Amino acid sequence: MKRESFVMVHVGQSRESQHNLCHGLKTRSWGFPTSKPEYGSARPRFAVLATGAGPRVPLDVWLTRRINLWLCEVRTSFYEGRAPHWPDEEAENTVKYPVRFGIEPLAIVRDISLDESGPLGLAGSDAIRRSGTERGIGKLCELDPQPLLDAAGIQVDWAQRQYVPLNRAPRFTTEQVEAPKRPGRGAGFISDPKKRKAIELHAENMAVAHYEQQGWTVERLGKPYDLHCTRAREERRVEVKGTTGAATSVELTINEVEHARNPQHAVDLYVVSDIVVDAHSSDYAMSGGRVAHFEDWYPEEEDLRPRRFEYRLPFTD
Repeated sequence: MKRESFVMVHVGQSRESQHNLCHGLKTRSWGFPTSKPEYGSARPRFAVLATGAGPRVPLDVWLTRRINLWLCEVRTSFYEGRAPHWPDEEAENTVKYPVRFGIEPLAIVRDISLDESGPLGLAGSDAIRRSGTERGIGKLCELDPQPLLDAAGIQVDWAQRQYVPLNRAPRFTTEQVEAPKRPGRGAGFISDPKKRKAIELHAENMAVAHYEQQGWTVERLGKPYDLHCTRAREERRVEVKGTTGAATSVELTINEVEHARNPQHAVDLYVVSDIVVDAHSSDYAMSGGRVAHFEDWYPEEEDLRPRRFEYRLPFTD
């Protein structure tokens, strides 16, 4: 048995909380309204986002209940978010959850027992309850990940490997995290194509400025890749991604993957996260951003997970 650091989070069942859960899972980010001293040195490997049971009950009552949870890998350390990101933040154009970290959802595990015989154990179960009594602020604890991996159907021997290949985790779909329907979407959804375009352009502008400062001549292409950089006899191709959330994972097309893997090209990945969006300006004014820069980038198979498939129909006359 090998124990790892977990951050345990209770997510309320109100419509606002469930919309934030949906948005956080889709954008691979989570956050809290206030920090805790232990966050400063914390390096959790996993996060559990749990919802479906009210926490304001005695421990003995809590242990008789069941809950749904998202098992996530933690992909960034705690950091101070400067950009409104969740729907309620963008609706008010303010940062309500500044203590943030990046997550990669691995699986949803439904109807889990909260008693000590369940995969959370007593320590994990009580940590979720205590999080719920403090507005969902995360509680740190140490657990053996194996029971949760087993419950999620992830076939990994944690004690031996201590790593979860993303392609072994259950396929993640947006339908699994759909928030309750509500009239009018309001601000905060990246499905807005104008906002999405503004975020991409801001990230691209930052990437262009970076390479030009390094003496490269930069040409914007868009397709089959974003930037073509030349310097003397050197050539470098750059994929650029931008988000208001954490730098956890990015969407790639099959063409982008195959292009990055082509040994004939030197390809970089330039990611700008925590971009500040003024949702109340007519043109979505952008500012700020945290940069993650990966030179000579090669997307490994174990770090990829398919979101959708092309299906070839049976032959018909």
